[in-house]
Amino acid sequence: MSKSIDVTDLNVYYGKFLAVEGVTMNIAARSVTAFIGPSGCGKSTFLRTLNRMHEVIPGAYAEGKVLLDGEDLYGPGVDPVNVRSQVGMVFQRPNPFPTMSIRENVLAGVKLNSKRISRSDADSLVEESLRGANLWNEVKDRLDKPGSGLSGGQQQRLCIARTIAVKPDVILMDEPASALDPISTLAIEDLIHELKTEYTVVIVTHNMQQAARVAEKTAFFNIQGTGKPGKLIEYDDTSKIFNNPSNEQTEAYVSGRFG
Repeated sequence: MSKSIDVTDLNVYYGKFLAVEGVTMNIAARSVTAFIGPSGCGKSTFLRTLNRMHEVIPGAYAEGKVLLDGEDLYGPGVDPVNVRSQVGMVFQRPNPFPTMSIRENVLAGVKLNSKRISRSDADSLVEESLRGANLWNEVKDRLDKPGSGLSGGQQQRLCIARTIAVKPDVILMDEPASALDPISTLAIEDLIHELKTEYTVVIVTHNMQQAARVAEKTAFFNIQGTGKPGKLIEYDDTSKIFNNPSNEQTEAYVSGRFG
């Protein structure tokens, strides 16, 4: 299931504007990697290049290589829709489909990829995905009720269940807990620990304590000023980034002197 990602010299553009410049990094399989840095430094933009989500913005494109277990996601003839089924995405605000039941929400991605699935297979996939998202026991008696009726934290776990139902290799999370209360945040962090046994997980977070709690490796991004591209400043084991960073910009950020 889980696959590594190798990024080489990636530049991301919105039209003529260079948003992220020259990122090279290796993201290990079955691990959690966190991206930290001040607002506007390109963390989320870079995250979205890992499953070609940035391309939904007109004029956005990337140059460089992104290899998923050696396969170039930007190679000629590669279908971005296929990439997104291999590399799933969970957004900052929980976004269950409001008119769909909990069950339909879990199956939405599978149906979108036009996979035909029998009723019994669908039932077991719904249970497996909700269990994988630590949500089954809370919702198993109301699978036909709207997903929008759940609490914020439950909705976010429903979105994670929807992502894992497609059986991706990688799960990207863009600040998945920033809109949640502390108890729901803890539930998401516990879930991230469990997910890494099967998936490669990459998370953007503004919460440095969260990065320290969930990630094996952390990447610090920064920007030199308005209109300048975001850059990867330092990428290392999380404990080193927070306790003994090599770069003074990283040190200034993690010690709270800016950002």
